[in-house]
Amino acid sequence: MKHTLQQVFRSGKFVVGFIIFCILLLIVLIYPLIVTDPPLTIIAQGTFFPPGIYVNTYDSVNSPSTYILNLENAGVKRIASKLSDEDRLAMQEFLIVAGVPAEDIDITNTPQLLEQWNSNYDPSKNISGMTLARSRYFQRLNTSLKGLLKPEGEILAAINADSGDLEQIGLVNQNDYVNVGEVANVRLLALGTDNFGRDMLTELVRAAGVSLLIGLVAGLVATLIGLVLGLVSGYIGGIVDDLIMFVTNLFIVIPSFVLLILISFSIGQNKRGAFTIALVIGLTSWVWTARAVRSQVISLRNRDHVNLSKLSGHSIFHIILNDILPYIASYVIMAFILQISSAILVEASLSIIGLGPRTTEVPTLGLLMNWAMIYQAHIIGKWWAYFPVLVVIALITFSMNLMNTGLDQVFNPALRE
Repeated sequence: MKHTLQQVFRSGKFVVGFIIFCILLLIVLIYPLIVTDPPLTIIAQGTFFPPGIYVNTYDSVNSPSTYILNLENAGVKRIASKLSDEDRLAMQEFLIVAGVPAEDIDITNTPQLLEQWNSNYDPSKNISGMTLARSRYFQRLNTSLKGLLKPEGEILAAINADSGDLEQIGLVNQNDYVNVGEVANVRLLALGTDNFGRDMLTELVRAAGVSLLIGLVAGLVATLIGLVLGLVSGYIGGIVDDLIMFVTNLFIVIPSFVLLILISFSIGQNKRGAFTIALVIGLTSWVWTARAVRSQVISLRNRDHVNLSKLSGHSIFHIILNDILPYIASYVIMAFILQISSAILVEASLSIIGLGPRTTEVPTLGLLMNWAMIYQAHIIGKWWAYFPVLVVIALITFSMNLMNTGLDQVFNPALRE
């Protein structure tokens, strides 16, 4: 056993796959201990908040400490963040009509664009072909730009309880800063929020854990069924072999995914839990494992050590368990790894078409993809709602396939270096 493990961990592909898988597993196990929020809790009033650090505006204004920082280009950055691409293109359109050469206008250069605008914009100037609505738009744009360029700060006011009038209670200058560490309410949304306003990172980690659990259960069920049927069919042969192969061929003729769709649909949404879906996947995915194990057993059942065990009077169960199973154990482990990977992909496929586990308890990777597609995240450019999910699915399957390839190189004489 020790020598075998040394050989396995000398395989570069297995080690890389094993490390990737262990990192994912550690994140899945440790993250819920740090962030204890339920994964389906709605924390945002809105959909698809972009990734970033969210600071409570009220608490930042009322921060116990205010710091004055004289940073270069702070005003330019502030203005640049307020000017949308549509506004910049509109400014370019007006400047060209006003006589500024198009090659002299750089809409990405905020200071230059503002200088050209201030030098050439005249609200009283009539430009032929410009509609009244367009003219009003440029006036509103110019007013907003003047508001951005004002040197004074923003006044904080509150209603006087006695007179009912607004009274100034503070002033926020343009060079006032607060330390984020001193603000009471700060929330990191590393992957933003989803279509329901839920923390996407928390959902993703929990979903990866549930999908791995589904893959593990489905892989165990499929591998055990395939192993038992393959061992019995390959060793006993005869009518037993014919009967098992008849059932196996029936499952081969009927596409497994179609069978999965029919079974999942017949179960109903309310009864489709993660464990139920895992069982369904496992009960429909054992076929190729059974056929492969049967082929291995047929090649082993007439070996000398098996015949010697027969002559010694050992039972069929003893011969299968002690004289055949150890010789195909490495193949069974590789089949188990592939079954886990395949089950995760199958669950994702089922959930994408709306036949995965129910959505009221915990998410899965497939459910996250389903929600992203329903709310058109891929169309409106909300990449954080689907791309990280694809990356996690790819990493899980990639790591398992690397481990399987590494094991194959160790145990397959034809591939051994």
